Amino acid sequence: MEKARLTPFPREQATARTRLVSSFATEFLEIRAKEPSVHVLLIPGNPGIVAFYKDFVEELYENLRGKASITEHGRLFSLHEQIDHKVDYIEQEFQHSEQPLVLVGHSIGAYICLEIFKRLQKKVKLCLGLYPFLTLNKNSIKQSAIGYIARSSLLSKGVSAFVSFIGSLQASLTRSIVRRLLGPSWSVTAVEATCSHLLRVSSELQRPTK
Repeated sequence: MEKARLTPFPREQATARTRLVSSFATEFLEIRAKEPSVHVLLIPGNPGIVAFYKDFVEELYENLRGKASITEHGRLFSLHEQIDHKVDYIEQEFQHSEQPLVLVGHSIGAYICLEIFKRLQKKVKLCLGLYPFLTLNKNSIKQSAIGYIARSSLLSKGVSAFVSFIGSLQASLTRSIVRRLLGPSWSVTAVEATCSHLLRVSSELQRPTK
């Protein structure tokens, strides 16, 4: 007897949009299901660049076979500001929604999700962590290096200058450098998102201050 096969579910494109939340213009990636049974809100890790998660949002929607609306939400704030900002968004966006809300947090986003869950237990039905960053790992060389750089104003300025320099190059050269630095494991979407962010950072750093 032949086993039943699942009909391939069509791939949907995540739509980028910007809206005001707590008086701040906030970037989103979103796929709206026609008849959703649940809403998944993805909280990214720092630095909160939504374009990094485009492939993930589309894959998640496909695997859930269109039964969930998915929103990816990003913004640069301090940790406590990020939590307050996302709580405000949920209260604003889902005030009258009857759909169960599922939070998915990546890296430090997992910690943010837990803090949101503590405040909004009546709205949030489930909280999931992807590679959760919940506490400092003193044995991590990468975390130690980041902490060392962050504590040194000289090193921080040097890293910022290097990022600005890469972002100021021709787009094709920037992509080539980013691919070499990140390696072949990164997707085309992630490389493009990195290049776009570097260009934005470069232009902001070169902008004259008043």
